[in-house]
Amino acid sequence: MATKAHPTEPAVAAAQEICEARGLRLTRLRRRAVEALARAGKPVKAYDLLSSLGEGDAPAKPASAYRALDFLEEIGLVHRVSGLNAFILCAHGGGDHATSLYLCERCGGADERKEHLGPSDKAPAGFKVARSVIEHYGLCGTCARN
Repeated sequence: MATKAHPTEPAVAAAQEICEARGLRLTRLRRRAVEALARAGKPVKAYDLLSSLGEGDAPAKPASAYRALDFLEEIGLVHRVSGLNAFILCAHGGGDHATSLYLCERCGGADERKEHLGPSDKAPAGFKVARSVIEHYGLCGTCARN
């Protein structure tokens, strides 16, 4: 699957902008998490990020990595891929929106599609959706041809 390249600088700028708008801090650890996910361009397990998040030669502690990723997920900059127990940088620069992720089971690529996030006749009365992720698993076009 052709995975979109996520340049590091725009991803960090989006994270910084969201944090400033909400009066939050983009700490060094959170910034490194954004950078690592941007470089990966596909879903990554938290434990696979530990060395990228650490200081010097020391990897980050798992609890610190999960706190940073949870924070980034809360502000909408990262999506949790539940079926893979992994995380992926939002391809749409963060914020509240519904997402469909198309995940290739062969190459590990991911394609994100932003979906309409609005009132639904299926939601309980009064329920306001803040964000939603739907995961689709299969083969991307490239892998399906091979």
